[in-house]
Amino acid sequence: MNPDIVKRYSGNPILTRSDIPYPVETVHNAAVVKHGDEYIMLFRSHLRTGRSIIGLARSLDGFRFIADSRPFLQPEQKGPFAAYEEFGVEDPRVTYLEGEYLITYSAYSRNGVRIALVKTKDFVQIEPVALITQADSRNAVIFPEKFEGLYARLDRPHSEIAPWSIWISYSPDLRFWGESRLVMKPEPYHWDEMKIGPGAPPIKTDQGWLSIYHGVFRTMDGAVYRLGVALHDLHNPAKVLGVGDSWILQPEAPWEVTGYVHNVVFSCGAVPEPDGTVKIYWGGADTVMCVGEANVADLADLCLQHSRSAI
Repeated sequence: MNPDIVKRYSGNPILTRSDIPYPVETVHNAAVVKHGDEYIMLFRSHLRTGRSIIGLARSLDGFRFIADSRPFLQPEQKGPFAAYEEFGVEDPRVTYLEGEYLITYSAYSRNGVRIALVKTKDFVQIEPVALITQADSRNAVIFPEKFEGLYARLDRPHSEIAPWSIWISYSPDLRFWGESRLVMKPEPYHWDEMKIGPGAPPIKTDQGWLSIYHGVFRTMDGAVYRLGVALHDLHNPAKVLGVGDSWILQPEAPWEVTGYVHNVVFSCGAVPEPDGTVKIYWGGADTVMCVGEANVADLADLCLQHSRSAI
């Protein structure tokens, strides 16, 4: 097993607040997806109010990004989303399915945090779909295929009964979700023992759906956020075939160890490439954006050959 399974890009960090043509304090926790010949990054930024918006940046190679001149998503001022976005919009994920890009993000308000869903075909026109969870739930990722005619998503409700665990739910129409079940829990006295949550939308491989997730370990100096991988069955995504026993990435670079929130690598996006590699994007210390590359086969092997139980 290769301890350096993710190779960091030598040009990290790839996007910082100094690269954004409007005032922001951070650039982090970004979704990334291919759209035609472009890589589209939807990144979260803190404003000086402490609240968050979502910006957009573009790249031809997946490494060098240029931000658009204005934010992509800001809290709605009217309509059904407005009361649930007043404190900010955070941590987007993007899935391409049936000719559209489905964008989930955390909507924060005095009523808690819910998952909002919008869709777009071109990253210009945005169509609201629905608020798809109750409070409190975060980290929703939608699978890029249907299962027996149903959409499927992974998310992480905030619950101390099954502490900060990953669940799956299904929907016929993207608006109404149910058949929810627990699929993965933190492992006691382990690198992800405090809480876990879905990261990038799952990637289809020959072995199964590869899910990059974050795991949190509490130390005497605070929490440490790392990345791990799990493998879901191709036909029944509620079945987890294996969870990598070791992390694939931890905070090591200066901009991951120190920042707005110390000791964090947090992924909301990954792009599989035709050569069998995957570009994994992560926020460093809730402050900057970084990228690295891994072989999909190595990640799947970690889940199957060096695994722990999911529940």
